[in-house]
Amino acid sequence: MRVMEIACLDLEGVLVPEIWIGFAEKTGIDELAATTRDIPDYDALMKQRLTLLDQHGLGLPDIQEVISTMAPMPGAKEFIYWLKERFQLIILSDTFYEFSQPLMRQLDFPTLFCHRLVADENGRIVDYKLRQKDPKRESVKALHGLNFRVIASGDSYNDTTMLEEADAGILFRAPDNVIGEFPQYPAVESYEELRREFCAASERDLVV
Repeated sequence: MRVMEIACLDLEGVLVPEIWIGFAEKTGIDELAATTRDIPDYDALMKQRLTLLDQHGLGLPDIQEVISTMAPMPGAKEFIYWLKERFQLIILSDTFYEFSQPLMRQLDFPTLFCHRLVADENGRIVDYKLRQKDPKRESVKALHGLNFRVIASGDSYNDTTMLEEADAGILFRAPDNVIGEFPQYPAVESYEELRREFCAASERDLVV
């Protein structure tokens, strides 16, 4: 293991299915399927989600019920095991701790940095609390301050500042619009390809 290197991964779309897409499919509310692949402004996206939940009388327990039926994407657990043998690992996600527990358990609880939801006594989601502004970039900056090299991978607009700040960035199963706007990052579709990109990035003589 190269103890001076840290791998940073997005969660949804990289290791587990998109939670909001799964919830949209379950409820039949197509507008809830929007993600940061579609709407880069995370605050606008979350306000849209909370408005839709309120309009349809849905709350945190309804979302958690759907999450309890979800599983990591095929090959994700094996990739995590491979990665943890070679790197330190942190998951940097814009999900919420109130969503993540069942999925983190299935991934053997890697370290997760994400956000929190605010729900009332009836389970209605009334607000959300971001850990900090631009948290993925700031996390990589902090790791650089601790003299770690960082290799990062994600799939959406909200991952691109993390990729930019990292010593090496990789797009994984990103949509064409994201790949087209950020051609500087290699784009891969399989975990085997992602392994090769991590190995190649680790072997490069990059300056922190």
